Amino acid sequence: MMATEHIDSRLLAELTEQSEDLNSDAQRITRTALTEFGQVTGPRRRWWQRGGVLTGAAGAAALWGTSRALAASASASADDVMALQTAASIENLAVSVYQTAAGLPFIKDGNKTVAAFITRTTAQHQAHAKAFNSAATQAGGKAQNQPDPKYKAVVDQALPTIKGPADVVKLAITLEDVAAQTYTKNVSQVSSPELRRLFGSVAPVEAQHRAVLLAVQALLAGNAADLIAIPVDPAKLPAAAGSVGFPDAFYQTENASPIDEGAVK
Repeated sequence: MMATEHIDSRLLAELTEQSEDLNSDAQRITRTALTEFGQVTGPRRRWWQRGGVLTGAAGAAALWGTSRALAASASASADDVMALQTAASIENLAVSVYQTAAGLPFIKDGNKTVAAFITRTTAQHQAHAKAFNSAATQAGGKAQNQPDPKYKAVVDQALPTIKGPADVVKLAITLEDVAAQTYTKNVSQVSSPELRRLFGSVAPVEAQHRAVLLAVQALLAGNAADLIAIPVDPAKLPAAAGSVGFPDAFYQTENASPIDEGAVK
């Protein structure tokens, strides 16, 4: 069980403001990349919905525009293409897992907040896959429409054992974490500023997904599923809810997928 102390509502307000700042930064990065290449194709919209959930349409518009801007950049390397294809394969697998989860009775007919999170997160991962594949094809490679082979094996082994929401959340955390770690590491592995912006803009989205899921996981483990709701009631949340989603001061990358893991063979 988690501690019974309640978090300070002022701290929650500060964290919310920081989240909004992160959203604004991501939006600015995307707009800058598009402006530099003269590829602005309409009004930019906010990537993340306030409260930490990305809106699928806004995320798709921003990411699609960024990947289109890559067409005007210098030629990409073979490693760049493989990194993009591997990223797309991770996104493809995440979409498949979330779509499967959405159809499970205890998700579909269970907590509405969890179901809504899964629906929106699915749309976000679809937008990410589209962006990575667009960048890969415009860099001279092929689109990757298959799932990451390493983690597909993990998913195939885990799916038959899923008995409830906690199992779904645990599996989703694994996928979101490997995505965030991979894209964070990709920032230092790709060859152009535009690709670094693309990976650097998507990585925090996946990290944010993981943070939400870690908080949900803790509430489920503490028999407090009734507290999983938006808007949050800070007076009812246990103290651990303010920190459980952020276990690391700096995001780790030791479990990042190698750039060729999900490349088109």
